Amino acid sequence: MLPLVGVIASTSHLSFQLETKVQQMRCIFQNKTTTFYNHEMGSTKISIMTDGDYDYLIKLLALGDSGVGKTTFLYRYTDNKFNPKFITTVGIDFREKRVVYNGQGPNGSPGKAFKVHLQLWDTAGQERFRSLTTAFFRDAMGFLLMFDLTSQQSFLNVRNWMSQLQANAYCENPDIVLIGNKADLSDQREVNERQARDLADKYGIPYFETSAATGQNIEKPVDTLLDLIMKRMEQCVEKSQVPDAANGGNSGKLDGEKPAEKKCSC
Repeated sequence: MLPLVGVIASTSHLSFQLETKVQQMRCIFQNKTTTFYNHEMGSTKISIMTDGDYDYLIKLLALGDSGVGKTTFLYRYTDNKFNPKFITTVGIDFREKRVVYNGQGPNGSPGKAFKVHLQLWDTAGQERFRSLTTAFFRDAMGFLLMFDLTSQQSFLNVRNWMSQLQANAYCENPDIVLIGNKADLSDQREVNERQARDLADKYGIPYFETSAATGQNIEKPVDTLLDLIMKRMEQCVEKSQVPDAANGGNSGKLDGEKPAEKKCSC
């Protein structure tokens, strides 16, 4: 059981087109880091900011081929709803959710509860949007890497996405979970669980099978990813350094079975 104990609120946001210009600004105070963005669309400026009633703001990025179910997965996670219509994400889509995270004290004792504001960024899987997608890699603190259990090709392309992460994420070993989606379509399955777990083990990352249609296992991948990120941030605090999306360690290894020479650190 992961230490994610409650949901405060969830909302959906805007879909941003390819021409959107993104400027990131960080406000660092005490042991907290909050991030907000200005989006300039022509002469219209849209500022996305939260009310500040949280302890941490965590940005997660959903990655994977087009059609694997990233949008429906995030919609199920934030709103507990399923839209059976396939709508291709154009550029970047944005959703958010408030949760409560319980840390651990000494010797596994209950620690302090933190209010966490999750920003969940849904990326376009098509090649023509790849330059926009990779521009968001470096600012994300964790990644939900998804493939379609009914598509062998989307599974084979996981390696390509891992290579993209290695080249563009904040370090060579960011926090990642691997997700096999559409587990409800068992009669159409092309990727077995052993194959997927072997690949996840090779990279040293957790693996989950989910279904946005039924809601199966939807929260566990996000809970696990948040737990990895929060533990890394707690280690940074212990080292008396401010946690930041550009720094931090992780158990995921993007260079296969060999340990990466470059380590994420505080």
